[in-house]
Amino acid sequence: MKLTLLLVGKTASSDIKAICDDYRKRINHYMKMEEVIIDNSGIKLSYKQKVKEKEGELIMKKISSTDFVILLDDKGKEFSSVQFAQYLENISNQSVKNVFFIVGGAYGFSDTVYKRANAKLSLSKMTFSHQIVRAIFSEQLYRAFTIIRKEPYHHE
Repeated sequence: MKLTLLLVGKTASSDIKAICDDYRKRINHYMKMEEVIIDNSGIKLSYKQKVKEKEGELIMKKISSTDFVILLDDKGKEFSSVQFAQYLENISNQSVKNVFFIVGGAYGFSDTVYKRANAKLSLSKMTFSHQIVRAIFSEQLYRAFTIIRKEPYHHE
């Protein structure tokens, strides 16, 4: 299985980028993971729905019909870290080849992307910037792999 973290928009903070890079290197010890950034800087629309639709078109170009797509979305299912590890392991056991975790832009996802998604995952009931979500989620992915492997990172 290959993991792709698909991100709408660039990370402005070098500190956040460094954190994400560090966790991606750690995760690659367990499973191949890549980060794909969709550059949305050229989208200069004032209407939120049009921005979501344009970003949605760019997202849909990156995924195929056989990919397993999980949206990081505030309306998604919440898991504990252990539950998330079990969820990730279950996906892996289904012989899924490519899993895309998608972090949307500031306005969320278009209806087209919502309809294409296999699942929605929420990191919290709180709202985080899409840049902070990258760091938080990268850490949680790493934590999930250490839980699956029963390594001493996560403490109950």
